Amino acid sequence: MLTVRQVSERTGAADSSVRVWAGRGRFPGARVERPPAGVPYWLIPEASLEGFEMGSPGPKPSAKAKAKRKVTRKR
Repeated sequence: MLTVRQVSERTGAADSSVRVWAGRGRFPGARVERPPAGVPYWLIPEASLEGFEMGSPGPKPSAKAKAKRKVTRKR
């Protein structure tokens, strides 16, 4: 089992990204350990990194969604 830090070092991703991916189920078998005193932490099976690709955080926005995001300001 690997910690978030170990996974981030192996993948080159930020710790926060690894936590989000773990929470979304991107690492099969990952679990949160909740000690009686202290902060909960993720344990991620090393085998779940085989074939793992970082990819994008979500689906690509459509052209319509991109057009909505563009904001023009009149001066």
